[in-house]
Amino acid sequence: MSSCVVLSHSRYERSVANRRLHEAILDLPDVEVRMLEALYPDDRIDVPAEQAAAERARRIVLQFPLSWYATPPLLKRWQDEVLAFGWSYGPGGTRLHGKTMQVVVTVGGEEASYSADGYNLYPLQDLLRPLEVTARFMGMRFAEPLALYGVPNIPGLDVPLDDARVAAFARRYREILSAPVE
Repeated sequence: MSSCVVLSHSRYERSVANRRLHEAILDLPDVEVRMLEALYPDDRIDVPAEQAAAERARRIVLQFPLSWYATPPLLKRWQDEVLAFGWSYGPGGTRLHGKTMQVVVTVGGEEASYSADGYNLYPLQDLLRPLEVTARFMGMRFAEPLALYGVPNIPGLDVPLDDARVAAFARRYREILSAPVE
């Protein structure tokens, strides 16, 4: 397998953007999607299964909506449990060394809001820095994050999405996963 997509969305059934992104890559060969909330509704992660999926891939893709400036809770748990000492870092922890980490994230605000002058105060790249540091700590290459802005993640808030923009983003996502891993 070329890519393992670890998809986490605590309200996937209500998702528009992440669902469309997921659907855009379903038929790609050499791509395995691990939908965490569907696989682990009880929040009990099968660590050996997740580690095996990660080992089979050349590229680990983390797809999620930004949630309080971080990954959703189950993806954070996946990081804590799957990326274990002695497996992905520390003595003997070289299983992900040389692989690529790709972040695909949807965010509520527009791009301009993620700046020193915007209401989020920092560029998205800065908010994703913990994932970059994690990847590099494990000897992985951190690919340029792919971000879809303007996707509110607020329950009960019905904000229409620009279908053409989401479709273009989904095509770009598909192209990235179709390309050979560097």
